[in-house]
Amino acid sequence: MSDRELYCDTCEGVQPFETPPCPDGHGVDCPELACTGCGAAVLIATFAFQPTRLADRRRRPSAGRHAA
Repeated sequence: MSDRELYCDTCEGVQPFETPPCPDGHGVDCPELACTGCGAAVLIATFAFQPTRLADRRRRPSAGRHAA
């Protein structure tokens, strides 16, 4: 089990949170955490964003204009 300190809305303060035994097989990477003070559960959601298509474009001079 891993321990983290997070704000708990129920306890109204910073409390240690731990990863409970995960039936889904996530192990220490389980997104569910439980407050050790009151037992309130939180879900940590992570998102991976792909770079936008605009970031991949190279800037090209527009037609009719020439680089000096």
